[in-house]
Amino acid sequence: MDTEQPILVKNQPIKPLFQLFDWLYKYGTLVTIGLLITIFTWANPAFIEGENLINILRSISIVTIIAIGVTISLAINGFDLSVGSTASLANAVAISMFVWYSQNLVVAIFAVLAAALVIGALNSLFIIKFKIPDMLATLAMMFIIQGVALTYTKGATVTQNMVMPDGTFATGTISPIFEKMGQVPWIIIVMFVVVLLVHVFLTYTKHGRFMYMIGGNQEAARLSGIAVNKYKTMAYLLSAICAAIGGMVLSARVMTAEINAGAPYLMDAVAATFIGFAVFGAGKPNAIGTFIGAVLIGVLQNGLVMVSVPYYAMDIVKGAVLAFALGLTYYKKR
Repeated sequence: MDTEQPILVKNQPIKPLFQLFDWLYKYGTLVTIGLLITIFTWANPAFIEGENLINILRSISIVTIIAIGVTISLAINGFDLSVGSTASLANAVAISMFVWYSQNLVVAIFAVLAAALVIGALNSLFIIKFKIPDMLATLAMMFIIQGVALTYTKGATVTQNMVMPDGTFATGTISPIFEKMGQVPWIIIVMFVVVLLVHVFLTYTKHGRFMYMIGGNQEAARLSGIAVNKYKTMAYLLSAICAAIGGMVLSARVMTAEINAGAPYLMDAVAATFIGFAVFGAGKPNAIGTFIGAVLIGVLQNGLVMVSVPYYAMDIVKGAVLAFALGLTYYKKR
């Protein structure tokens, strides 16, 4: 007589729970943005007006461009902490080319990009040749670049009609075309162009796929014939260029070169990049996810100001919401 008993499947309700968290992993950031928009609109209906939405996009433009540089470095499993300082140096070089040396737009842009390439090359040298871990190498470069920027400007704010060391006034003027780059809609257009170009590069070109392969398993990529060092160098050069573009946009927006003006953008750029990992379930650094992460930060910052949250409490609220967003997007099935 067959005495075999039916096998009972335990914990069946767990599967729907896992499906819920899998859905939140993919769309948690978008859910958080939707919740924030709803809350802030309820608290202040002006939040959802078109003018304010444009203001949010304008406010996240610089963060997004700098964060795209961090995204490229993370694609190879690296980490570029020098992007904020690179943006500061780019800010100083761009404005000084106009104000101190009365150069045209082409020369100013060339000088900024040349400085960025030097920074990217030095980062690559420390990481590839001297075998310094990415985070430590770029941390050291962050301080070096800060020092170079301060030395270059002698700790002063560079602006039109400033008093020069010899007592005379600076006679150079900032290019009107350059100035437009910091205004709506051009500042937003520049951001979208950078995001689109890097998205296409990382997603649809062999070079981008090679970078992801290196980030996934560097030794396997090397054994597959990929020039690992070449692509790591490329990643840090591109990261520095993105940071420099962010610095130029910052220059065009404020029309001055403040001391360490790009430094405050580092943490927001890093946060946007890591939040973007899980957007749509990508599970890796990606340009579209980084942009959405920056939108989350921009919506939060703008909303807190509009609902009159005291400045000394903003970091608490901001950190809590970012932790919530990261918790939603990084919770994975076990």
